Amino acid sequence: MPTLFEHAGGERALHRLEDTFYSSVLADPLLQPLFGSGKPEHVDHLTAFTAESFGGPDTFSRELGFAHLIAVHRGLRITEQQRQRFVELYMAAMDAVGMPDDAPFREAVREHVEFGSHVAMQNSHATTDDELHPLREVPRWTWAGDEGPSA
Repeated sequence: MPTLFEHAGGERALHRLEDTFYSSVLADPLLQPLFGSGKPEHVDHLTAFTAESFGGPDTFSRELGFAHLIAVHRGLRITEQQRQRFVELYMAAMDAVGMPDDAPFREAVREHVEFGSHVAMQNSHATTDDELHPLREVPRWTWAGDEGPSA
């Protein structure tokens, strides 16, 4: 069975997805305050994170590290409404770029985004390291019914 990375179409397809998603976030009045005016490198970071999570190259871990991900979310105080909107826009971007629409793939992606957005929300409210989510590495996501996140 192919990895989620392979099924999605590899790095180029994921970059297109993250670019479309990021553009929608920057245009969304609920989420834009979390992202400011945007950062040009954000799409590349999102792509590297998703690719690694889905079984692709470990570029995110090698070049940025998970501590970077924790640091960018701290202090944002993400609300549940913002978290849900994030998931909604991500899934809409999947449709917009023509990602595979088979149910197992879509379910795995949704579970990944739901999990990650919960981790980000928890970390965004943490005032001490003890309040952070225990995840300290990029989760390796698999098809529904498999292991799910490795952490």
